[in-house]
Amino acid sequence: SVTELAPWMLRACEGLRRIADQGAAILGLCFGHQLIGHAFGGEVALNPRGREIGTVEVRILTEDPLFAGLTSGFPIQATHVDSVVRLPEGARVIAETALEPVAAYALGNRVRCVQFHPELDDDAIRGYLAARAERVRSEGLDPDAIRDAVRPAPAGPAMLKNFRKLASGV
Repeated sequence: SVTELAPWMLRACEGLRRIADQGAAILGLCFGHQLIGHAFGGEVALNPRGREIGTVEVRILTEDPLFAGLTSGFPIQATHVDSVVRLPEGARVIAETALEPVAAYALGNRVRCVQFHPELDDDAIRGYLAARAERVRSEGLDPDAIRDAVRPAPAGPAMLKNFRKLASGV
């Protein structure tokens, strides 16, 4: 958790700032979203709205190359308890979910961060729910109902392809 910074995380923050200054394209997913937020001066804390897990709906707030070809309201897999609660200076929110007002943000032209998991498919999130069922239940959520609502999220691979285009300058 970025809320409990370890020495290796601080070194990673230095590296992220260095490669961003060199113009590298960076995509932060979940923990990476949070670590980049911290590295560039934002704040990460326990999500005051609670755990977000399962298939969630992403609402696009502004046009961005990361979302090229996607329509607002697309499903995606998510699992997290921490959030970027204050963005780094100059960052802009580009998407939200019901529980996450900073579901995605852009920092400059080449850094994009998403709190959700475009790399996970529905089987993976079901496996994660099974592994975390007791913890999810202890937080007052119903892991069985969440699992039953999981559905495919084809926007995930599309988003990763969009980032590859953004990174290559195409």
